[in-house]
Amino acid sequence: MASRETVAELLPEATSQLRRGGETLFTILAAISACHLLNDLIQATIPALYPLFQRIFGLSLGQIGMITFTYQITASLFQPFVGMATDRKPMPYSLALGMSFSLGGLVLMAWAPSFGWLLLAGSLVGLGSSVFHPESSRVARLASGGQHGLAQSLFQLGGNVGSALGPLLVLWLVLSARGARAGQHRIAWFSVAALVAIAMLLAIGGWYKARVREGASGKKKIEDHPHAQLSRGKLTQAMVVLMTLVFSKYFYLASITSYYTFYLMQRFRVTLHQSEMYLFIFLGAVALGTILGGPVGDRYGRRLVIWVSIVGVLPFTLVLPYANLEWTAILSFIIGLVLSSAFSAILVYAQELVPGRVGTISGLFFGLAFGMGGLGAALLGKLADMTSLNLVYHVCSFLPALGLLTGFLPKIEEHLVGHGSREA
Repeated sequence: MASRETVAELLPEATSQLRRGGETLFTILAAISACHLLNDLIQATIPALYPLFQRIFGLSLGQIGMITFTYQITASLFQPFVGMATDRKPMPYSLALGMSFSLGGLVLMAWAPSFGWLLLAGSLVGLGSSVFHPESSRVARLASGGQHGLAQSLFQLGGNVGSALGPLLVLWLVLSARGARAGQHRIAWFSVAALVAIAMLLAIGGWYKARVREGASGKKKIEDHPHAQLSRGKLTQAMVVLMTLVFSKYFYLASITSYYTFYLMQRFRVTLHQSEMYLFIFLGAVALGTILGGPVGDRYGRRLVIWVSIVGVLPFTLVLPYANLEWTAILSFIIGLVLSSAFSAILVYAQELVPGRVGTISGLFFGLAFGMGGLGAALLGKLADMTSLNLVYHVCSFLPALGLLTGFLPKIEEHLVGHGSREA
């Protein structure tokens, strides 16, 4: 078990920053963001491997959608319960435990002999994410120094960078192998990312444990920043709207992250390597949009960011199914950039609506995001098998119109109250 001295050695700035209190602990944020990068890099290998699995196992698009559904619904179902449990009792070392499940899923995926084993491997990766996200989001908030939007954006940035790097590493490491089975076995090399993440998360767990001890002893208090005080009806309405917005965002993203390479290969006759590069460009735009959304929300209001992010992307999604290859690349970059800025704003907005339930809210919204992505992938895969991927992109182009529901969100600054300070 890591001691506080071990954490100070591994994360050299953490101890001195902790003493100053109230500051944004960028070392901790960088460390947890790096772990998020490694976690989501592992997840991003799964959709990037679909062409390989299709060759090995002869999968239909519906079966490919079921792989996405399995690992994302696993993450979705468990995350809220993990969040509620850790709200009651912090579990600093659960982060490393969760990454261990992902490690097991990777090893199994590298040697899976059939479609059923692929589903089991995907569920282990999903289980690892369900443990990782609620507590890591709490770590980011504890280290935020009050800049909650910035902290969540930095945290999310790591995940999105990992998602962007995943397809590139699969292209370089796995798809370059001579033979499909040889490529499958190379998936085991991604275990290195999981092992590095486990080591880092043990160190972060030590810092987190020290923080919890200081709070329990009364030596360290953290500022209880102003939060919204709404009636039960208003609160319920706001939460329903936020969940609907997450649905529209992630259901649409599922059409790109799961089927973009197939769409480009079928419609424009590009090669697999070219399609993976276009997917990387899109995911890079998602990473850039994520880092912009949080700080802009801190400064100008999260409701404004949600408006611009989800409704603002609608003209581009409507045009995308009619575009040629060059404009498809440009439009998908814009869509990724604009749409991705919403999640940090939505998450922090929800945390301000329900103070003191960081784990529960983080688990609920991360779980909903994974669940909608998984459900979207499964349903859209079935629709594509029955019709065509082109129709899928036409149908999904209207989803951002649900962003108009943002008009029903309360202006949170009109309902803010504060409580001074509370123990960590």
